[in-house]
Amino acid sequence: MEYNWKKSGRKEEVLIREKNGVPFFTFPALDQTGLTVNAFSTRLGGASKGPWSTMNLSFTRGDEKEAVMENYSRMAAALGVNKEDMVLAYQTHTTNVRSVSLEDRGKGVVRERDYRDVDGLVTDVPKVVLVTFFADCVPLYFLDPVHRAIGLSHSGWRGTVNRMGQATVERMGELYGTKAQDLIACIGPSICQECYEVGEEVAEEFQKTFGPQRENELLYPNGKPGKYQLDLWRANEIVLLEAGIRQENIHTAGICTCCNPELLYSHRKMGEKRGNLCAFLSLKLQKEQ
Repeated sequence: MEYNWKKSGRKEEVLIREKNGVPFFTFPALDQTGLTVNAFSTRLGGASKGPWSTMNLSFTRGDEKEAVMENYSRMAAALGVNKEDMVLAYQTHTTNVRSVSLEDRGKGVVRERDYRDVDGLVTDVPKVVLVTFFADCVPLYFLDPVHRAIGLSHSGWRGTVNRMGQATVERMGELYGTKAQDLIACIGPSICQECYEVGEEVAEEFQKTFGPQRENELLYPNGKPGKYQLDLWRANEIVLLEAGIRQENIHTAGICTCCNPELLYSHRKMGEKRGNLCAFLSLKLQKEQ
């Protein structure tokens, strides 16, 4: 099946794939290493109905639990992983990054989570599948091919202004010896600058964090008093660059969630009655490569 979406004008660094009727995006930059399974879900190919139709992956938005579990089963089959190996974040717009072990497998899907306030997950354990949630905020994928470690983070405006990408890089350095210059980083589908209007308070936070020299790259007045259009894609690229990741190793999806409501969920477009998308990232076993 052919899938179409509104172009953002940015270079697109993702591909859409389909397996068993489930479409999902992947990053060629990660695929080409042969080290990971990586994906970003769409809202298509699932079992949910109504405002959650069809591939809702959140248990907390009012959808039927049985439908969400079926959606996880379908996504797992499409990606060639087990839902029992997935570990879900517990996102509250922090910059907290949690190390994930074999003992965490299934938490958030088939087992209760024993943690909260976790917006980033990292691991060096193959087959464990990191999972984070989105409906406009920015997914950040990290691969350290030298030390064979990965990270997956949720970066909304609060996470971005507090440099979630840098927090993830630093955590990987502490745990695995990761060096920023070795990392491959990807910025997933999320809201574009054209769609993301913010007020004076948010604009001021970005001005304070990024400085006047970056203001013109991130914010432009849209003609409404006290209102601006914020470029979260560029802001996260700057965070990753300033954390030490090489420009050539940063890849931005260039696909807007808000511009494409037929394909993706968007809080800005749909409000509270909607599903959630997910980012997935897992290390392959060496024999699978």
